[in-house]
Formats: sequence, structure tokens, C-alpha cells
Amino acid sequence: MGETELSIILLSARVAFTAILCALVPAFAVAWLLARREFPGKGVVQALVTLPLVLPPVVTGYGLLILFGSKGPLGQLFENLFGISFAFRWTGAALAAGVMAFPLLVRPIRLSLEAMDQGFGEAARTLGASRLTVFFTVTLPLALPGVIAGAVLGFAKALGEFGATITFVSNIPGETQTLSLAIYALLQSPSGDDAALRLIAIAVALALAAIVASEYLARRLTAGGRA
Repeated sequence: MGETELSIILLSARVAFTAILCALVPAFAVAWLLARREFPGKGVVQALVTLPLVLPPVVTGYGLLILFGSKGPLGQLFENLFGISFAFRWTGAALAAGVMAFPLLVRPIRLSLEAMDQGFGEAARTLGASRLTVFFTVTLPLALPGVIAGAVLGFAKALGEFGATITFVSNIPGETQTLSLAIYALLQSPSGDDAALRLIAIAVALALAAIVASEYLARRLTAGGRA
């Protein structure tokens, strides 16, 4: 493995890790809302959460470009308030990866919360525990398998994200060229087959490991829910 290939893998891991780290708390909040609350428009919220999975990724990427580009309203807001720029930056690649992985984060967490026996939390409340204490000592530990399963699966999705990323932040070596974008670029070159095959093998290995880990945690969750 050459230095260039290693830098591509490290950049991909950085993008995917940042994407999941930033998306995890909002995903948990949305999953909790969908699992524990009934409200008007719940079906619409569920549809919006699932939308990135069914839309062409290019459409999602274009939407991000309109909203978070250098002239987009949210892009200018983040630039002015936090000094964060998304256009043609690795931060934009992380944003695109996080949006595409978001539904895969929400679903396992929601299933975990729905499978949970709410009697444990109610018992803790009757003993004088605050809502915050119940969340950190009861709800979060019981939901942890779903959180981990979603994070692992979402990380794999973020690691392999292509369409939204290339549409939003282009394919810039050393800045936005993640694993999937590098494979695409190498396949366009007559001399890039060997390097592309190496990166493909790494991508397949990482994806398989993530799927196996996610399925294992999902089985643990199901077994725990039946116990």
C-alpha cells in the first residue's frame, strides 16, 4: 500500500468518523421522538428521515450545495458564526456522508427504544430519579446495542458514500477524495487498475466487517428484548 492510498483511507476514516460523531445525537433525538411520542405529522417526519435512502444521491448532493454552498443560506450562516466552510472542503464531505448515513442511524436506535421495557424507567421515576438520571442510567444503557449497531452501519455507509459527495464537494485529491471517489478516479485511468483493486478490496473488507458487527448487535438487541 502506497502513501497516497494510505492518505485516502485516513481521509475517508476522518470524514466518516466526523459524520457519525456529528449525526449521532440528532439521530438519537429523532429516534426517541418517533419511538416514544405520537404527534401530528409523524408519518411525514419518518418519510423525511428515510428520504436520503430513496432519493438519487445526486439530488441530495445538489440540495446540500444549494443550502450549504458558499452562497447558500446555511453555508453563509456557518461561515459567519463558526468559521466553518463546507464547499469543496472535507467538512462538506463529512456533511454529505452524515446526511446519507442518517436513516441508518435512526432505524436501529428507534427499534432499540421500541423494544425497551418502559417499566424500568417508570420504576426509577417512582423512586425519585429525575428524567435526566433515568435517561443516563436506564434508557441509554438499554438502547446502547441499537446505538452501536446504527453507528457501525452508518460509519460503513459514510465510508462508502459517493454520489452526494462528488456532487456537493467534487473530487479533490487530499481534500475531498474519499475511498469511493478515489476508486472512481482510478478506474478512469488506464494505469489505475491495480491501485483501484487494492482500494476495492479494502472497501469490501470494511463494509463486510461493519455489516457483520451490525447484525451481531441487532441479534443481541432482539434477544435482550425477548428476555
